[in-house]
Amino acid sequence: MSTSPATPKPLPLGVIFLTLYIDLIGFSLFFPLGPELLRYYVAHEPPGGFFASLFAQLQALAHTSHLPEMATGALFAGLIGSVYAFMQFLFSPVWGARSDRVGRRPVLLLTVAGNALSFLLLVFSGSFAVFLCSRVVSGIMGGNLAVAIAAVADVTTREHRAKGMGVVGAAFGLGFLTGPAIGGLTSGWNLLHARPGLADYGLHPFSVAALIGLGLCLVNLAWVAARFRETLPADRRGASATLRERNPLRALLTLPDKAIRRANVVGFLLTFGFSFFETLITFFTADSFGYTPRDLVGVFVFNGVVSIFTQGVLVRRAVPAMGERRAALFGLACVALGIFGLGVAIGLARSAPLMYAALAFCSVGTGFSNVGLSSLISLYAPADEQGKVTGIYRSLGFLARACSPAVAGTLFFQFGGTVAFSLAGALLCVPLALGFSLPQPHR
Repeated sequence: MSTSPATPKPLPLGVIFLTLYIDLIGFSLFFPLGPELLRYYVAHEPPGGFFASLFAQLQALAHTSHLPEMATGALFAGLIGSVYAFMQFLFSPVWGARSDRVGRRPVLLLTVAGNALSFLLLVFSGSFAVFLCSRVVSGIMGGNLAVAIAAVADVTTREHRAKGMGVVGAAFGLGFLTGPAIGGLTSGWNLLHARPGLADYGLHPFSVAALIGLGLCLVNLAWVAARFRETLPADRRGASATLRERNPLRALLTLPDKAIRRANVVGFLLTFGFSFFETLITFFTADSFGYTPRDLVGVFVFNGVVSIFTQGVLVRRAVPAMGERRAALFGLACVALGIFGLGVAIGLARSAPLMYAALAFCSVGTGFSNVGLSSLISLYAPADEQGKVTGIYRSLGFLARACSPAVAGTLFFQFGGTVAFSLAGALLCVPLALGFSLPQPHR
């Protein structure tokens, strides 16, 4: 197994952190806005078109639910999230393998510019077709998460890998805090109220949120161009991957290292189960507490603050002492308890304080499990395949996010939130059990 150089290069934490942070804003920006987006396009899309046909199919699927209107909104939000995640599933291995061949910097420049394009499209997405196109482009370019994480592995020693991954985790936590907060807080900032004529150019009630995302992407692009120094020397670059090798499912099955394969399965199941929270929290709290998108800001802010503290402070100090494997197991156990607790707190007890307590378990658990698993994957992988192996890992996580909304939505609207979250908690016990067979890598 290859090792990193004994003397680590200065870590470009700011650039890597900001790249990940903005990608996660793009992913989570519309978490609280699914129902409002649906109502907007129902009111403004012409009858007989693509959206009308799609909406009719969603209504037919939701008709069997006890909350058909809310179910339609959930299916719409899940569909949009799945499109984004599926594109990342396809392209994470592509960008990761490409960066192993040509270096991290050119791939980051290309994909950050692509993210800016996706937000520009989003600003003018008064048409649903343009909106869908923006989500596809964003998902494709968002696959650069694997590249940014591989850059962390390039410049950290094996002993300090978990600390570097803690920075990655903090970026995730801050992104999941900021994205929904921007979406929720700007949900009432409609440029069309002051200038209705802007609708002729495709602006819509959610353009302010998209403009903020566009501005952040442009700052990120300038920063990467000016400050990011290549982290992968030419003598450590691998061969270009074939199309077959870039297929994440095929690549997973053909990986020679059993530990990498098992860690990928654990990560997939963790993301699949936790995605129940991302998919259902808007609808579960609306049904039980009458929450609006603005009310949900507090939920996402709390989740983000705890995640940032966990991954930016606790994990960086605890994982070197615990080891990556124990940290991952501890996190998996906390997530399973937290997801089950959310079902009880929101659906049965209908208690906001209990909900926040359960959410704290989820946030701490995802911090430890994500950093632990990401560090294990990186430590198991050879130095010249960090991008490829990380790309496979991130790709399978996005596949989980693409598949989970359909299962979560069906369970929620057929059996209720308590059943859905309880089953997700039970499912999370499976990766916990599998995790005990993961080896602790050598330093």
